[in-house]
Amino acid sequence: MVNPKYHIFVCTSSRVNGKQQGFCFSKESVDIVSEFMEEVESRDLSGEVMVTNTGCFGICNRGPIVVVYPEGIWYGGVTAEDVEEIMDKHIEEGEVVKRLQI
Repeated sequence: MVNPKYHIFVCTSSRVNGKQQGFCFSKESVDIVSEFMEEVESRDLSGEVMVTNTGCFGICNRGPIVVVYPEGIWYGGVTAEDVEEIMDKHIEEGEVVKRLQI
């Protein structure tokens, strides 16, 4: 069983029919997922951090949305450029990135 220290969920506007369409997808959230996966790999955190793409969280006007568990911290308006900061501050140092928190 996988038991990561952190689980990062990124809205990619996935739909039940497999299509990705919607606000977060239009704001390049798939690139955000890729950036998180690359950061996890380059920091050798594969066993500690899991990244999962999700469907809509229902607050599209604040997207792209990223949620980090176990704390349940929600980030909004995230870009691929914000991923390194989230990894540095939240994942590595345990500090919430206040400017992105919703």
